[in-house]
This record gives sequence, structure tokens and C-alpha cells, in this order.
Amino acid sequence: MKPASAYKINLRLMHYYPHNHINMKKLLLLSALILPLIAAAQSPNFTITGKIGTLSKPAKIYIDYMDNGVSHSDSTEVINGVFKFSGNITGNAYARMALAHKGDGKERAIYTGDVIYYYFGKEQIQISSKDSLSNAVFTGSKVHDEHMAYNKAIGGSIMELTKAVNADFNSGTPEDQKDPEFKKAVDDRFRLNLKNRNQKEILFAQEHPNSFFGLVALSEAQSSKEDEARIAAIYNTLSPALQATDMGKELAQRIRSKSITSIGSDAPGFTLNDVNGKPVSLSDLKGKLVLVEFWASWCGPCRAENPNLVKQYKLYKEKGFEVLAVSLDSDKAKWADAIAKDGLPWLHVSDLKGWNNAVGRLYGVRGVPASFLVSKEGKIIGLDLRGEALNAKLAEIYSK
Repeated sequence: MKPASAYKINLRLMHYYPHNHINMKKLLLLSALILPLIAAAQSPNFTITGKIGTLSKPAKIYIDYMDNGVSHSDSTEVINGVFKFSGNITGNAYARMALAHKGDGKERAIYTGDVIYYYFGKEQIQISSKDSLSNAVFTGSKVHDEHMAYNKAIGGSIMELTKAVNADFNSGTPEDQKDPEFKKAVDDRFRLNLKNRNQKEILFAQEHPNSFFGLVALSEAQSSKEDEARIAAIYNTLSPALQATDMGKELAQRIRSKSITSIGSDAPGFTLNDVNGKPVSLSDLKGKLVLVEFWASWCGPCRAENPNLVKQYKLYKEKGFEVLAVSLDSDKAKWADAIAKDGLPWLHVSDLKGWNNAVGRLYGVRGVPASFLVSKEGKIIGLDLRGEALNAKLAEIYSK
């Protein structure tokens, strides 16, 4: 609590009632009521305290978490193995935590280092391990315990299934790993595991309509292109409280989006501002072939595809091809910097709300890159085309 803020409140009230003794009593009573509320608002409702061996500088730990559709980031140094994060969340949050053992940056820690993903609530959580986050044990988190039970019920997390398929592939000899049939067999087993997991997610959601992880299960199952009618029917059985959460609202929007963003549908209209704050509408581009491209500056696969997209844009721009790139960034400077560095000459728009991007939610986007090819008449004629698939489609269209 900052006393100065309280004094400002008092002085304003005193100015309004300068000489009234009774009102001064009211003022003191009001202050007594306000000050505890201010203090309570500033008290964190979660803490995450960790102990990872005896790590110290330059070791650094990073956390990114999503709470009610809003993303948050923080970082701290690890001193004698100890670190701590605290803050306020409105409900259960989903987090990614990465540890840079040698202090070599967040990106390396996330993509090649020591990283974990977990849910947590308004709790006092302890994380401990002798050597790494990936071997850490959680205590004090009921939400984490429920998440682990959920993962066990559905056959493991995506990270666990990915680890398993990598082990499956690495079990082969160098000759096996070059054999197309061996690689296909490994891939087939992985896809079967994913399919079985999806079915278990649906069953879990059916059996746990009042559980937060029932909602999580249904959201993940919907992302895997399971039967939409079945997903919608189960969604309607979820508790009103779950449906009212940001995840619940987003899932409802994604269920609706499947019917409005399928091949042959009219592309949903939208207007967003460009980097300079000027509004751009999809309807402005009617009469052109438009690739509505969802991306972000932090998305590696998106950035990797950009050189090919630049080439295709140069080939067909004069023939009426346009790209309308919708960024899921939340940092304007990073968004603008990526556009400049990658030399992207097409239209760029964003509301800088990250995963809460209004158009991303309208189109049911759950991951980037994602794209929708829209005909001159405004119909969706292609989904998630990139690389050679996009090149072939454009060549086919412009060869007529």
C-alpha cells in the first residue's frame, strides 16, 4: 500500500467537506474501509517457490502464464538454487517455465533447454529438484495434482507422448532410422496414441462436466478435429460456471467457427488496425485472391515460411494476389521489428491482444501459423496452405 494514495483520497474528501465534523467521522470510517481493500488488492494470491539444487548466477528462470485469456511473463535469477514468483490470477492459469542453467537466454531455454508446462491456481506452491525443472516435484498445488490425474486418465500429456515417440525412433539402429518403412511405423504408432488420447479426452469431459479439466479435455479434443456435433453436445452439458470462463467462451467460439470457416463458406469479415493505427478491412480486398495469414513474431515456423511467402507474393501480386497478415503479437515493437527484418511487403494488422486476438478467436485459431485462402468472391477455398502446397495452389489458380 502506498500511503500517498490514501492521503490523496482523504484530501479530496476533505476538500469536498471542509468544515463538517460529522462528515469527517464519515471520512475516517470510509478510509478505514478503503485501506484494507487497497492492501488486499495488492497481496498476491499465488506464490511459486522453487529450489533446484545449488544453481546460482548466471542461471535464470522464466515463466509465461495465461490467465483468463491474458498472457503474463516474468523472470528471476536463481540464487543458491532458490527462486520465487508471485502475483494475482483470476482462476486457474496455464504456465510454461524454462530454466537457463547457463544464463544463455529465454529462447534457448524454451526450445533446447529445461522446460515444463503445468496448471496452477491461487495457491502456495513449492517446486523442488536436485538438478532440473524437468525432474521437479510439486507440492502445495491441488490444481497441479488434478492435472496429473487428468493426464494419467487420458494416456499422458502431449509432451510425454512426444518424448515417447522420440524414444521409439531412437530405439532403432542407424539403418532403421533411414528406412522409410521404419519411420512410417513409428509415426503410425504415434498417431494411434494421439487418436486414443483424443477419445479418452472426450470420455473424460463427458464424465466430468463440473471439472475444470473436463473443460480442458474438451478444448483439446476439439482442436484435434474430432466430431464437432459430439463436441458441441458435450459442451452443452458443462456447468454454466465453466462455460462462463474465458476458456469456455473461447471453446464455444471455436465450435461455431468450424461451420463458418470451412471450405466454401464466406470468409468472416473483420477490421483491425495496421502498424500505424489505420483500420484495414477484409472487405476492402474483395476482387483479389487473399491469403489471411495468422502468425506472430515469436513463431519460429511462421518466420521460417516467410521467405517462401515473399517469393510467392512477388510472383502473383500484380495478378491480384494479396496477403493480409493477422499478428497474434502483444508487443508492437517486436511485431514491427519482425515485419522489417523479414522484409514482409504485404498488409499487416493486429489488436495486440496475443492469443486473445479478436480475429484469431473469430476464425478459431489455436496455433500459428494458420491460414485461410479467400477467393475474389470472398469464399474460403484453402486451409493452412504453406510451402509447396501453397505454391501449387497459387500456380493452379493463376494458370487458368
